Amino acid sequence: MELKRDLSMIDVISISCGAMLSGLFILPGMAFAQAGPSLMVSFVIAGMLAISGMLSQAELVSAMPKAGGAYFFVSRSMGPTVGAIYGLITWLALCLKSAVELLACAALSALLLPVPVHMTAIILGLIFFGINMVGIKEAGKVQVVFIAVIFCALLIYMILGVSSIEVNNFEPFVTHGAKGVLAAAGFIFVAFGGLLKVASIAEEIKSPGRNIPKAMIFSLIIILLTYFCVIFITIGVLTPGQLSGSTTPISMGAAVFMGSPGGHLFTLVAVFAILSAANAGIMAASRYPLALSRDGLCSPVFSRINTRFNTPHFSILVTGVMICAAIFLSLETIVKAASSVLILTYMFSCVSTIIMRESHLQNYQPQFLSPLYPWVQILGFAGFAGILFYMGAVALLIGLLLVMASLFLYLYYRGTRTNRDFALLYLIERITDRKLTAHLLETEFKEIIQERDNILKDRFDHLIEKCTVIDINGSMTRDEFFRIVAREMAPGLGHSDSEILESLIERETESSTALTPCLAIPHIIIEGEGVFDVMLCRCKEGIIFDHASASHIHAVFVLIGSKDMRQMHLMSLAAIAQIVQHEGFEDRWMKARNEEALRDIILLSKRKRHEHS
Repeated sequence: MELKRDLSMIDVISISCGAMLSGLFILPGMAFAQAGPSLMVSFVIAGMLAISGMLSQAELVSAMPKAGGAYFFVSRSMGPTVGAIYGLITWLALCLKSAVELLACAALSALLLPVPVHMTAIILGLIFFGINMVGIKEAGKVQVVFIAVIFCALLIYMILGVSSIEVNNFEPFVTHGAKGVLAAAGFIFVAFGGLLKVASIAEEIKSPGRNIPKAMIFSLIIILLTYFCVIFITIGVLTPGQLSGSTTPISMGAAVFMGSPGGHLFTLVAVFAILSAANAGIMAASRYPLALSRDGLCSPVFSRINTRFNTPHFSILVTGVMICAAIFLSLETIVKAASSVLILTYMFSCVSTIIMRESHLQNYQPQFLSPLYPWVQILGFAGFAGILFYMGAVALLIGLLLVMASLFLYLYYRGTRTNRDFALLYLIERITDRKLTAHLLETEFKEIIQERDNILKDRFDHLIEKCTVIDINGSMTRDEFFRIVAREMAPGLGHSDSEILESLIERETESSTALTPCLAIPHIIIEGEGVFDVMLCRCKEGIIFDHASASHIHAVFVLIGSKDMRQMHLMSLAAIAQIVQHEGFEDRWMKARNEEALRDIILLSKRKRHEHS
């Protein structure tokens, strides 16, 4: 059973923004202790790096909108071993981040009501597990409501707070040097994890190729502007002593210019923001066991979809157990672990984009292309590596431990028994000219494109799936080519080779079927009933159809059928006409790796499909 595409772009923007807004209410105080007022620069650095990672992720997810997003494209670019380790550590990181959010929400609730923190966090977690069990559409609706409330409140905060800013609070601007600025940038990078959550639920988003990149770009711009303005005001209204190390910075800031009721109000807003992030985190994290299970890298029970609610209930359940267990860990340790893994995620995204592009996979067809390739990816990778280094030994050690734990789990469950084509093999194959793949990845990408673009096959598609495809080496004459056609197609048409050959030559003498210097469509009518077939041919050196013009034809579509199949004949001609008119058709045709790649060009071409079957 498949997941349903229930989420609109507004839902996706709300999920992404909600997942990123929580950091605004938790992190500024702790990060201020590392960087001082230059924390604003730290956020800008983290945001700029997030843009490079976001552009890479947007491209990859627009090409492969599948559950488990980042895991899926890492495994398809670098192989199942790297993908499984990466998928497990990312799942753990998202669980840790969700635990942070539930714990912070419970701590804030304790400021308003006398409630036990850990018990409250677990109860809140159970509520959101229940919402996610019922369905992602319902979880998305909850997210939209949360975000509307939060942004209205933050707008009020910015309007009222600007008049209370004290310039002296920004001096000295840099208190711990460049190292402090970079360390803070790494520490707060967890705030940009919302983009990763969008990738994880890609399979449940409507028109993913269009909506996901737009939602990522819009949400990141909104969050960068919101973070910068709110942090600027918060630093301006609070003294360094008040802000440094605070776990309720926005509430404290609101209390300065709105009094005690304002502080309580923004404590409640913080609860809303953190709950929205926790909701998005549970939603996203639960798709990783699902994706790993589909690939046979963990128990098949996690790929089961609830028939009533259409949700991966076992995957949500194990994610909930992990989050509840993580609630009892140290807050700062969890933040560092989550940030270090998210930084690794964006590093992997940059590398995966380069591998996918350079592998020249024909069916890697993203609907969004990262601009300034490959410089965005190269600079992004270097920047992420630098930030990770400046986060210090603790963050590196936590990241290493998570990697080792994930490797152990992978080897324990699956070891080296999983074999799968991946883009890095195609890249090596292209460089070394050695046969390393079975081209299974191209087939998988074809199926993903058909699902993503909602391609409903018509009779012509079904015909192409079964037809003969030949790739001819060397140049030849028209009649030599027709002999090959007659030999290949005659048995299926119920006629002799000589009859087919004679009809082809006779048709060509009436008028040439070479339509362009590249393309020919020989088509004939034969005796019989209910007979129709197609053959596709490529000849890189060219077939000489017309000696007078000496044109060398590289693409040939042969159509042969009986009179009663005239409608199918005309529909096929119309389909071919649309396909060959697409920009770049000849280039793609000449670069196709093999016969199946030629077939895929036809099957994945955008055209009007007349009927579905």
